[in-house]
Amino acid sequence: MNVKLIGILLTISLVVCPLLYVFVGPALDPAQQETLHLLLLVAGCSALYCFVVGEITGNNSQMDKLWSLLPIVYTWIIAAKGGMSARLVTMAVLATLWGARLTFNFARKGAYKWKFWEGIEDYRWGVLRARKDFQPRWKWTLFDFFFICIYQNALVLTITFPSLVLMTSGKPFGWMDAVAAALMLGFILYETAADEQQWRFQSTKWKMIREGKPLAGLPAPYNKGFNTTGLWSVSRHPNYFAEQGTWCAFYLFTIAGGIGMVNWSLIGALLLIVMFLGSSAFAEEISQSKYPEYKHYCQSVNKFFPGRRYVARS
Repeated sequence: MNVKLIGILLTISLVVCPLLYVFVGPALDPAQQETLHLLLLVAGCSALYCFVVGEITGNNSQMDKLWSLLPIVYTWIIAAKGGMSARLVTMAVLATLWGARLTFNFARKGAYKWKFWEGIEDYRWGVLRARKDFQPRWKWTLFDFFFICIYQNALVLTITFPSLVLMTSGKPFGWMDAVAAALMLGFILYETAADEQQWRFQSTKWKMIREGKPLAGLPAPYNKGFNTTGLWSVSRHPNYFAEQGTWCAFYLFTIAGGIGMVNWSLIGALLLIVMFLGSSAFAEEISQSKYPEYKHYCQSVNKFFPGRRYVARS
C-alpha cells in the first residue's frame, strides 16, 4: 500500500460518502442522528487510544486488535436504539459471529495480552515503517494518526452503517433478509475455513523450521513458504474474498428493508474493497520478495474469486 493509494482512499471517504448521503439518501431522522453521535464518540475514543498507545509502545497494531470488536459494539448499540427489531438483532448477531471468528484468529497469533497494549504487531507495519517514504520518523507519525487510527476507525464504523439506516425501517423481516443472512453466514464460514487452513499450514511449516530444517529442504508444499492447498489453491486471498463478501451481504439487508437498491450506507463495503486491493498488493509484494515461486503462483491463481487451481512448475 503506497502513499498515493492512501490519498485516494481518504479522498473517496471525504468526497463520495457525503455526496451519496445528499443525493441518494436516505436522510437520518433525529433518533438515527443521536445514535450516530454516540457511535462517532466511540470511534473517536478508539482512534485517540490507538494513536497514543501505538506511539508510546511502538506497536501500531492497536487498531488491528479493535477491528473485530468495534462492529459488535456498533451493531448492538444500533439494535438497542432501534428497538431490537428482528432485522437489527439478526444483523448484530451475525456481526458478533464475524467478530468472534476474527478475534479468535488474531488472538492465537499472540496479538492479545492481559496488558491490552502489548502483543505481537502485524508484520506489515514493521515493513512499511522501515521504508524510505516514511523517513524521517514524523512522516510515520502522521501516517499512523491519519490512516491507521482515524481512517481505519472511520472505515470500521462505515461498514456497520447499513444497520443504522435500517433503524426506522417498518418493513417486516422477510425472505430477502433470510437470503442476506445466509450469504453473510456462508462468507463467515468460508473465511473460517480459509483461516484454519492457513493456520495449520504455517504452524507446520514453522515447526519444521524451528527444528533446524531449511525452507528449501522441507517437504512439499511447505518448501515453497506459502500456502497453495485447499481454498488457497484456487484463490490467493480467500480470507479477503470472504471478508469483502461478508460486508456486501450485510449491505443487502438494506435492500431487504426497503431502503432501495443504492443508498449511502454502501460506502463502507466499497471502501473495504478498495482497501483490500491495496492491502493484498502490499502483502504480495512482500511475499514475492521472500519466495521465488510466489510470482508464478500470482500468475496462476485468481487474487480473490475462486477460479483456476494452482499447478506447481515441474
